[in-house]
Amino acid sequence: MDIVIIGSGNVAAVLGRKFKLAGHHILQIYSRNASAASELAYEWDTESTNYKTMINSNADLYLIAVNDDSISDVIKDLRLPEKIVVHTAASVPKEILQPVSNHFGVFYPLQSLRKEMTAIPDAPIFIDGSDEKTKAVLDKLAHSIADEKVIQAGDDARLKLHVAAVVVSNFVNHLYVLAEDYCKKEGLDFKQLLPLIEETATRLKNNSPKELQTGPAIRHDSDSIHKHLDLLKDHPQLKNLYVLLTESIQQSK
Repeated sequence: MDIVIIGSGNVAAVLGRKFKLAGHHILQIYSRNASAASELAYEWDTESTNYKTMINSNADLYLIAVNDDSISDVIKDLRLPEKIVVHTAASVPKEILQPVSNHFGVFYPLQSLRKEMTAIPDAPIFIDGSDEKTKAVLDKLAHSIADEKVIQAGDDARLKLHVAAVVVSNFVNHLYVLAEDYCKKEGLDFKQLLPLIEETATRLKNNSPKELQTGPAIRHDSDSIHKHLDLLKDHPQLKNLYVLLTESIQQSK
């Protein structure tokens, strides 16, 4: 399949590599960041442009991989009426692309992606299309890079899933940030916690998170909780979260 990628950030870079490995042809990269587009074009032996009027009109599919707030600006004056045009955002309705093409949809990889990744992680792909032809093309494209992990999901389902993804990825990572900051200030090595982090994540593959909950909150170990809160008196942000999460754990038991 001939593909034009619009965008040059994390998602564009990783999906482009996935497509290339699967045998698809990256016909062109368009980005307002000319240097980033040129760098990816060199990697994939293709062409790039930072002029919207120069976007190649001969591709089979146009993948818009930019941040959510930029989609409306990127598609302004873009008209590809008979081409398949999709975006990669979880929280943006597919209908935003209706002025661009008669065949539009969403190609959303549920994974935290970074441009510098050398090993490309597995990720389920959530797809949606304006018509059966578009859905069939996206299903085939998704299966070419994601094996069997391809799920049809409308706008409402994707948005709800994105909420859960923010909780398990972005929020959890922020807790790591706070824990690392606490360790630094207290003269501790955050890396000593990595085996615990890895073991907890591994167990989730075969168990419900609720079954895995441990610690003083679930045990109502008030003595340990009070000792912890006393240690956190100089870390007000972490202390407030400790109290909030302790209450949440105890209420959900």
